[in-house]
Amino acid sequence: MGRDYYASLEINRNATDADIKKSYRRLALKYHPQNNNKPGAYEKFNELAEAYDVLSDSQKKATYDKFGEEGLKGGIPEEAGENGAWTEGYTYHENPEKIFRQFFGGDNPFADFHTKDGHEVNFAFGGLRGRGVKKQDPPIERDLHLSLEDLFYGCTKKIKISRRVMNENGNTSSIRDKILSITVKPGWDEGTRITFPKEGDQGPNNIPADIVFVVRQKSHPRFTRQSNNLIYTAHVSLEKALTGFSVEVETLDSRFLSIPINDIVHPNYSKEVPEEGMPLASCPKKRGKLIIQFVVYFPQKLSPERKELIKQALHT
Repeated sequence: MGRDYYASLEINRNATDADIKKSYRRLALKYHPQNNNKPGAYEKFNELAEAYDVLSDSQKKATYDKFGEEGLKGGIPEEAGENGAWTEGYTYHENPEKIFRQFFGGDNPFADFHTKDGHEVNFAFGGLRGRGVKKQDPPIERDLHLSLEDLFYGCTKKIKISRRVMNENGNTSSIRDKILSITVKPGWDEGTRITFPKEGDQGPNNIPADIVFVVRQKSHPRFTRQSNNLIYTAHVSLEKALTGFSVEVETLDSRFLSIPINDIVHPNYSKEVPEEGMPLASCPKKRGKLIIQFVVYFPQKLSPERKELIKQALHT
């Protein structure tokens, strides 16, 4: 036996939409954690939200009435769907506060109630937002992982999202896919935010959340990035560090640079190459620097003869 949503809301199976709303309104206020701290109150509050989420939606209710909880959550064959029955498996989102806010249209429905002696009920419930006032859901943030090449050249990313949208009758909703297109500009930094206003789930009493994508830069095999500069690490022997050499660097746009190093490479030494870094987001024609850092390998052993030669060579 599956759960009985009608029993949860204390109504019978002939209840009208108005009966369902009236019962949920009464019981949700009674068992809301802000108004009831008795053991089991939150579990009851959550149970009421799931029952209302199903019975207030004509398609979900039709499926539940015919196939019970098992058919509702497990899905039913397409050919079995009739009279508007929902043929997709239902999953409760376990967010009773969201159902509560959507139903009452605000965070403080208690402000509209008064005690029997005429005094207003005073509940500290997150502000004085009355019924009927829509509140926007919090932004939904998702990471957008991009390669260093994506951020060097710029690109277009298309991302499919699934969201709940209201049907034309204004009372029921369904899940639909949508493609969001992001035009990545050359030089964007890690942490750049791209906002798609009000693309979250729709509901009768809420303003859909904004969907925000946050740029996250993938690691790169040759370069690390510091603002608009690219950092390249070259590994050289002590001999080359003291006598000079050239560094071969393959750039992000597949060119090969041969950079002569005529200075002595000491522990704090680095070589800067102008205009070989990342494009500036504000002016893509300009670029940062390529900064070459060095790791010097020292020999693990030296013969006495070689030590003597080094002493003579370094003697001042």
